[in-house]
Amino acid sequence: MILYETTVNDVGPEVEIFAEKGMLITFAQKAIVTLKDYCYYIEKNDVKGDLKTAGKIDIDGEEYEVTQVGLIAEENLKALGHVTISFNGDGECLPGSICTKKAKAPVLKKGSGITIFSKS
Repeated sequence: MILYETTVNDVGPEVEIFAEKGMLITFAQKAIVTLKDYCYYIEKNDVKGDLKTAGKIDIDGEEYEVTQVGLIAEENLKALGHVTISFNGDGECLPGSICTKKAKAPVLKKGSGITIFSKS
């Protein structure tokens, strides 16, 4: 089941800095000044289920297995279109993050698609 689906509308000029650190950050609107250059700006859509049941994320046809969902990730995504996807595969998942098994963080472009699927 699809829990969330969106398209990238704009790309901050410094997103590759966070990609090198194994993460990407989304917002539905221009982010606070300190983050604006490092974010992907997405279409804000409804979350269609409990994000804590997320099993995989598809980004432009590449699939990433979800290992943890932070406590406020769903709340932030619903309210702000904001989530940090961490591809580091290590222990702790921050409250506003969705964490995946270790993988190279993708660099998205305008028009890129992000889809979050439930486990079943």
